[in-house]
Amino acid sequence: VQLQASGGGLVQDGGSLRLSCAASGRTLSQYAMGWFRQAPGKEREFVAVIRKIGGSTHYSDSVKGRFTISRDRDKNAVYLQMNSLKPEDTAVYYCAAGNPILSSLNSARAYAYWGQGTQVTVSS
Repeated sequence: VQLQASGGGLVQDGGSLRLSCAASGRTLSQYAMGWFRQAPGKEREFVAVIRKIGGSTHYSDSVKGRFTISRDRDKNAVYLQMNSLKPEDTAVYYCAAGNPILSSLNSARAYAYWGQGTQVTVSS
């Protein structure tokens, strides 16, 4: 499956952005879909995931209550709505597809397919 992330940009502190991840090659309903981010000089970190079965969602503590992950099966896409953005949210955001076990939902190693990343910059 090929993933294409988009929607990043420059936004002020407190602003909002909506990231999209479009897929081709296979239907995303076969996978759990995650969003990760990587800031300069830091390791890639988990942001959110929507599970394949049931569609339950999980978030990192740093974004819980501000970000929302969703999927559109008809459009074969996944989204990350980001509200109340903070400067510390600045990073390259990646979407990923895979079939992680429950204990590995937040592990980048558990995802087999990755998009190219989209830059999010939050100015103070």
